[in-house]
Amino acid sequence: MLIPYYWAESRLQSKSPGKQVTVKRWGWSDISQQDAQAHAEKRAAEAMGRIQSGETLRRRDRTDPYGTEDGVPIREEVVSRHGNVAITRNSYGSLCLNTPDVFFADVDATWEGEIHLRSKGCLLILLGGIAVGIWTKSVPLAIGIMMLTLWLTFFITNWINRRRRPAGEAQAKEDNLNAIRQFSATHPEWHVRIYETPAGYRILAMHDVFDPQGAPAKEALQALNSDKRFARLCALQSCFRARVSPKFWRIGYQPEEPLPKSKWPFRPEHLPRRIAWVAGYEALAPQFASCRFIERLGSFQVHPDAEAVRILHDQLCQSDAKLPLA
Repeated sequence: MLIPYYWAESRLQSKSPGKQVTVKRWGWSDISQQDAQAHAEKRAAEAMGRIQSGETLRRRDRTDPYGTEDGVPIREEVVSRHGNVAITRNSYGSLCLNTPDVFFADVDATWEGEIHLRSKGCLLILLGGIAVGIWTKSVPLAIGIMMLTLWLTFFITNWINRRRRPAGEAQAKEDNLNAIRQFSATHPEWHVRIYETPAGYRILAMHDVFDPQGAPAKEALQALNSDKRFARLCALQSCFRARVSPKFWRIGYQPEEPLPKSKWPFRPEHLPRRIAWVAGYEALAPQFASCRFIERLGSFQVHPDAEAVRILHDQLCQSDAKLPLA
């Protein structure tokens, strides 16, 4: 599981006549800050050597909230550890549970709206405007008609979609729940716990442990129609993941000083603002649940590691409390 505690950055610069190359690389470690710095310097030196030999490489690590293909882990603060489980704080301030082998899957119920203005519609509006312009011999009138038609079209489609959204999202959640139940019916050996989330459902498998990079886990994530970014993260970071505290915008937390935009580890000048933001967030977050347990399916087999993770997950999420979801 790639959830390092220590992070450091190394910067190397090479100058030659008419050319300057600057390379930055992150290093990480679970041992010490010094070990992370040594790892960063090693990675920077390796990258500089490859660039100087003529290879085309990025000058700095690519940033991605879901990790990178070249093995750079997510840069998140490790808040606590519970055996082999790590609780981290993600980029927007929520706590996340990371486990190397207990299967989680997020199944979001997305509804994008039923009516959209597509390219053919835009083309028709454009042609109509051109026709009006030719007929009236007035370019301003043609442009005005096109702009007004586009505005009216967007206004009407958005109004219709807003009216239909509650029913559409409810139907999407019902479809997802039926798909989860169908998965359970075709995999009776699985012991599945289903949690409702603000965006859909979360699945926790209790009967066994899984390799996040193994075929059974990947096939189950695909069969459950889990979020593709979530599935990619599981493979890249060799862990399963579940958000266990609410999203700040869902609980109405809007302090005057927002969370710093920079990624962990924060620069020293950003730390006071981060500490103040987290203190305010953690004062409000306990009034909300991150998910709500609704149903169990399948076998009654329970793996002890899965049970330990379930207890921690349910406690942090407040999944049995009658609190609003966020």
